[in-house]
Amino acid sequence: MTSHKPKSVRRREPSLPAPQREVDLAQAEPELFEAEPPALITPSPVFASSSIPARSPVPTQSPDPFAALHWSGRLGQYWLLIRGHRPIGTLLLLWPTWWALCLAASDRSAQTDGFPSLKLGLIFTAGVWLTRSAGCVINDYADRWLDSQVERTKSRPLATGAVSGRAALIVFAALMLIAFGLVLQTNRLTVYLSFVGVFLAASYPYLKRYTYLPQVYLGLAFGWGIPMAFAAVQGTVPALAWLLFIANVVWATAYDTWYSMVDRDDDLRAGAKSTAILFGEADLIAQGVLYAVFLTTLVFVGLRATLTTPYYIGLGIAAGLIAWEFRMARRRDRDGCFRAFLHNNWVGATVFAGIVLNVAMR
Repeated sequence: MTSHKPKSVRRREPSLPAPQREVDLAQAEPELFEAEPPALITPSPVFASSSIPARSPVPTQSPDPFAALHWSGRLGQYWLLIRGHRPIGTLLLLWPTWWALCLAASDRSAQTDGFPSLKLGLIFTAGVWLTRSAGCVINDYADRWLDSQVERTKSRPLATGAVSGRAALIVFAALMLIAFGLVLQTNRLTVYLSFVGVFLAASYPYLKRYTYLPQVYLGLAFGWGIPMAFAAVQGTVPALAWLLFIANVVWATAYDTWYSMVDRDDDLRAGAKSTAILFGEADLIAQGVLYAVFLTTLVFVGLRATLTTPYYIGLGIAAGLIAWEFRMARRRDRDGCFRAFLHNNWVGATVFAGIVLNVAMR
């Protein structure tokens, strides 16, 4: 007898049309049908002309958008970082430094009648550019939390990630070391004073978190080249140097207040502090007081240095230029305040021209 094993009956599930199966599966495993990232659908341009399959593995992290920049593009980012494309800051630093060099060299009481030597002129001019560039770098490093929230600064290299924080600190250190090498070509007193200058430049950017007077501190940093210039020329820092230094602190406070008025609304939202916020609705009155003190102090500088008519003519022209700044900024709009800030370059140049003409006519 032949035994027959019962055949196993395979249950057939009713087949569904293809569209219905896709719908059911999508309901059962929804995470499998979410939109894929574009990198898995469209081949990357990097692999488009190669033999690697279009669906080869791709990195899970987004690449650095600046990694593919050509070396010239990267250098361009560092040029932006040190504000090489905006010389106004360098000029506002140079004018008072050149004032000081000329006044120190022409001071009859110091027996240094004449203009400063070419060597000192080159040292201080290059030093100003280096320290101003370093100041911009450390300022952006300190403000990288703020710059991305401010319309005018959100495209700066540190705010966008084009330059890393570590790279910025290396650039800052390199610039300051080169500047220090220049200072070593002068005398001991100038070298000692340079350490104060480094501290002022490095600490200024952090003050806007704690005080409404960072513009005053900026004036200290921007004017420190004045006592250094007198020290380099005369080997001492006389009362005339400190009087000129005070004038520059007041001037820098005034022109940087124009600058801070540009960003006042953004600074209020971000929690930063400035003289523009401190002065509030009385900002134009406060500016008038600051510029009046600046010009008055320069008059005392002229009396102390026994300067003559060309100098005071220069002061008169500078006063007219300052009056024009108030016309520019009378509506307190961003563009007008920024143009008023830039206009201070001509104020500094006019005062310098008056000093040079006075020295030349002696």
